Amino acid sequence: MRAIFAVFIVFAAVVAAAQTAPGEAIEELQAGKGFITTPVFTAEEDQQLLALFDGLRVADVSDGMDAVGLPNTGLMDPVIHPLWKDAETYLHRFVGIAVTARYVPTNRPSAGRMSTEDFDSWVGNWYWKVSPEPFDVLLRPGSALVLDDANSVDVGSIGSYNILAWKKRGMVGVVTNATARDTDEIETQRVPLYFRGVGRGIRPGRNEIESVNRPVVCGGVLVIPGDVVVADGDGVVVVPRAQAEEVAGYARKILDGDKAGRRELYRELGLPADPSVN
Repeated sequence: MRAIFAVFIVFAAVVAAAQTAPGEAIEELQAGKGFITTPVFTAEEDQQLLALFDGLRVADVSDGMDAVGLPNTGLMDPVIHPLWKDAETYLHRFVGIAVTARYVPTNRPSAGRMSTEDFDSWVGNWYWKVSPEPFDVLLRPGSALVLDDANSVDVGSIGSYNILAWKKRGMVGVVTNATARDTDEIETQRVPLYFRGVGRGIRPGRNEIESVNRPVVCGGVLVIPGDVVVADGDGVVVVPRAQAEEVAGYARKILDGDKAGRRELYRELGLPADPSVN
């Protein structure tokens, strides 16, 4: 009984201390505080890690996650699917290092009825100040852009122009829990896009940027900048950076075994080899 009472006293003291934190801590919390840090890695470190995942499939990586004690972790909801697929050369597949951004539904007044000149000015101001793309400077060869967006509104934050501009910076693919527009052109341009569905509206009047390169949730999965993102026809899986090398090693074994087994079946069936077994 005395032991239980002693534990209670210690617990109460801890709670009291937390409730009477120094003024600086309270002010820090009032100003907003994130509790998951954003790690920073060099381009060389990213490329070394990406080399370990080269050619790996979502299924292989999922097995690797099981092997390191992370079953059912990192697998996005299947509702996040590829806009297009290429069954010949698998151009829709990608492996990249996460760069993240979060857009939220706006609660600002709409433009209302105005002249087209005033409307264009309002739209330009919104894109410049309220809902810009400040993450674009972070994109580099091997980046995978992950957008946590306002999926409660019909907004096409991703379109045929900006997705191509992101690709120009080295981005290998985009994943979003929301929508995109200009989907015909995006498919023609062959930029990998994994999304929830089609959205038609522009960003002005619908969403605004909340944060860049902070942890986000996409498809029910925590994505921390620097994590490895793998996407193919089976969906999207996110590998925590700390376990990535071990996951890749096991996944490679799975892929190599699968290819060897299927090559033999191809030979027995008289089928010509294709990229999936080479």
